[in-house]
Amino acid sequence: MAKISINLNKGTIDRNSDLVVGIDLGTTNSLVAIIDNESGQPKAIVGLNKSVITPSIIHFNEDGSFDVGDRAKTKLVEDPEKTVYSVKRLLGKSFNDVSDFEKYYGYKIIDEDTDSLVKIKLGDRFFSPIELSAEILKELKAKAERHLGQRIGKAVITVPAYFNDAQRQATRDAGKLAGLEVLRIVNEPTAASLAYGIGLDREKQQTVAVYDLGGGTFDISILRIEDGVFEVLATNGDTFLGGDDFDRAIMNHWFDNLDQFSSVEIQTLRLLAEEAKKVVSNDNEFVGVFQQKGLRLTRSEFEGLIQRLVERTIDCCKQALADSGVEKADIQELVFVGGSTRVPYVLEQVTHFFSASKVDNTINPDETVALGAAIEADILAGNRKDILLLDVTPLSLGIETLGGLMDVIIPRNSRVPFRAGRNYTTSVDGQVNLKVSVFQGERDQVSENRKLAEFVLSGIPAMPAGLPKIEIAFMLDADGILKVRAKELRSGVEQAIDVKPQYGLTDEQVEQMLLDSLKNAEQDMAFRSLNEAINESEYLIVSTHKFLGDHGAFITKEQYEEINGLVSALKEAINQRDKDLIQQRQDALNVYTKPFAETMMDQNIAKALKGKSID
Repeated sequence: MAKISINLNKGTIDRNSDLVVGIDLGTTNSLVAIIDNESGQPKAIVGLNKSVITPSIIHFNEDGSFDVGDRAKTKLVEDPEKTVYSVKRLLGKSFNDVSDFEKYYGYKIIDEDTDSLVKIKLGDRFFSPIELSAEILKELKAKAERHLGQRIGKAVITVPAYFNDAQRQATRDAGKLAGLEVLRIVNEPTAASLAYGIGLDREKQQTVAVYDLGGGTFDISILRIEDGVFEVLATNGDTFLGGDDFDRAIMNHWFDNLDQFSSVEIQTLRLLAEEAKKVVSNDNEFVGVFQQKGLRLTRSEFEGLIQRLVERTIDCCKQALADSGVEKADIQELVFVGGSTRVPYVLEQVTHFFSASKVDNTINPDETVALGAAIEADILAGNRKDILLLDVTPLSLGIETLGGLMDVIIPRNSRVPFRAGRNYTTSVDGQVNLKVSVFQGERDQVSENRKLAEFVLSGIPAMPAGLPKIEIAFMLDADGILKVRAKELRSGVEQAIDVKPQYGLTDEQVEQMLLDSLKNAEQDMAFRSLNEAINESEYLIVSTHKFLGDHGAFITKEQYEEINGLVSALKEAINQRDKDLIQQRQDALNVYTKPFAETMMDQNIAKALKGKSID
């Protein structure tokens, strides 16, 4: 049966209900993009906040619902214990991975004294980073559906190139929980290259370096692009390095001991540090006040504070070049991606290191990855067949062998999809079971690497040690997600698993969460409708105040007071959180002010045309 959807914006039947969107799930901000039907070009979708950006911030409300984006951002200082930011940094992480940074968060990260996925305590409930990331993805999905007037069920989601298997699986789980079929997990640098149109000229061969420094993650990728094929030669990076660390360096510069401050004070200070970073990226000095104490930061001080952080990114660039076998002189184009590349010191140092003759930073760095994701979505939807993406796995994959050693089966920077296998045998006479422990990392000792999974191949016929022939095969799919198979070749006994990292969610957990969302669908829909009405009203109030400020001299005192009265009534309805009342008073304000707006527009047009003739 063909699927038919109704376009609510146009009032038409839309048969293309399998539209695929591109999503940049960012540490600081997230975006959703599509291919524009008219221009054929990718575009980021504008939301109710009149911006393409949705802040990656989630606030947990008293009634158990969530605010996401701008409304949640306002709660960072008001209610820091229930407001989560930088959740991407926690994806696929245990408490031990992030314990050194816990004091910088206003919310509570729970130490369960295990290696399982970190949990976040909000009120009296506990959430995984996957669940909270899903709330951001739900908001982006709703944003796209509002814009397009049709249901969105499929997406391409980007991740840092250096995300490991656990983090990629966590991202895929979050998408599933948000009601999205994730068609592909794409590395952010590859998406960025697509956004710049690099590789679209099939006659041109290019070697490109993509330097991606966002709010919480960094990676560098070396790509060779020829005849429409994007081949990632090497990638390197740090999933815990970005603009957040610049902010933290400023905070530590201002105060030696941050433990003395409350969570509210920490968030206030963090926002001041973020503001200071932006100011000194354009001017020479920032001056602010915190607890009646003057705060100051010069550009030279800031550059000194972040010098070592930027050097860490340069070290990653050196390693990526070494792994790719490419010399700096062979790099024909240097692409900058991520909001933190707006910092002049970053641009200067990286450009100097690469001695780059061609630097690309012409696209808004916040939008680049999302635009590229939309192009990849278009490819997967079958609309483009002239481009092929070949990504690589960022870290080696292998199994534990005798003595706790790592035996690599798929080396890092292997092109995906990829398949490899190796034969093993038993070490004890009559052994009938073999435990297979799967690890990811670059250290010789498995204890220094990340354990992904473990299973037992049972039923091996009892034979002398060394006689069984056991093949361990790894299959890495296009998303960088791993499948493992163990087979005793003489008997045919076989065991296969899809690797579900201990940092992910089981299918049962995901299904239960989806069931919970269906049970609460009516409540969630009512909550969303209320918040959309509040958002629209708040923007209307801001626009009305601006109108009064610009054109107040052209209306009577009685009209001015009437408008103010309607604004006050609308504010009161917002405070009461009554959706129907909000819409009634919103309509009343719109109806009353519409003639004034039209009059002002007519006057402006007349003024612009004064003295001109129209043929």
